[in-house]
Amino acid sequence: MRQTPLGQTGLTLPALVHGTSCLGNLYELVEDETKLAIVRQWFACADEGAAVALDTAGKYGAGLAIEKIGESLRRLEIDPERVVLSNKLGWFRTPLTTPEPTFERGVWAGIEHDAEQRLGYQGVLDCWEQGNNLLGAPYRPQLVSIHDPDEHLAGAGSKTQRDDRLGEVLEGYRALGELRAAGEARAVGVGAKDWRVAREIAERVDLDWVMLANSLTIHRHPSELLAFVDELVAKGVTIINSAVFNAGFLVGGRYYDYRVPSKEVEADKPLFAWREKFLTLCREHDVEPSVACVRFALSPPGVAAVAMNTSRPERVGENTAAVEADAPDSFWRAAKQAGVIDAAYPYLAPTPAPSPRKMRC
Repeated sequence: MRQTPLGQTGLTLPALVHGTSCLGNLYELVEDETKLAIVRQWFACADEGAAVALDTAGKYGAGLAIEKIGESLRRLEIDPERVVLSNKLGWFRTPLTTPEPTFERGVWAGIEHDAEQRLGYQGVLDCWEQGNNLLGAPYRPQLVSIHDPDEHLAGAGSKTQRDDRLGEVLEGYRALGELRAAGEARAVGVGAKDWRVAREIAERVDLDWVMLANSLTIHRHPSELLAFVDELVAKGVTIINSAVFNAGFLVGGRYYDYRVPSKEVEADKPLFAWREKFLTLCREHDVEPSVACVRFALSPPGVAAVAMNTSRPERVGENTAAVEADAPDSFWRAAKQAGVIDAAYPYLAPTPAPSPRKMRC
């Protein structure tokens, strides 16, 4: 699998980053032995001795995912040098004093702790310290960021409150910058579903990497976002592309960007029409829809990796295969001709420029 240097950090990033929310019991309780099997497969499906990248957060099961990563790595006796770990900070584990967790109701199954948001300079340092304790030696996160700053800013009720919240986020980044300068962390980044917030932070913070979520997909790839990607590449910032199936809808799932669209809703009809056209093209060209989504997500220069998550050990190999597979140029040309991909998209079998017209004397 392709390995890409992560800026000037000395780290290399494989083309597949494994999401870990399933280890925190996202939507369903996953048995510990299944979690161990998932972690085992991450390394079994990697090249021998190669680095394996994981993305986690204190919010995932109120720290449960981080705990299970550490426990599983120790049980499997994984060399710490093989683990590239990203921890998104901003949520702090607290005691559970109510029948169910209060921080995201109905999302996490069978967890025994609650969590509260802690931002600002000290809050982020508190989350860093707690995350390291939950993970346990000899493993440490090398990549750090603030978790979902776009959601935090979107929750503001006024411009003044948004400015205050942005100040909290930037103070958190000041703490992360100090961790990097001290050698405690190796790389500082940002992840966001709203890429415009990622751009807003990138204009104010010296970043090593950016994770885009639900933004740069085969279904949605606006020119403004591609211009932002080009800006990041020019600065030497590494890009990770996440949620490349738009929450699963593109490959036949019910959810599109965390909601359930309906064929009965007029505004949703274009989504279903696009998907039917896309799936038909995949069948005609013998291309797996997941492969098409992943290969598109990796196509812009500067995108080093895609992040994918699964709660089923057997799917780890499928995700790995999707990253290593490809689709023929004929498929990409047909996708552009059919309007599945923007015809002006500059990568993947680009349309050749027209020949210069000859002058007649």
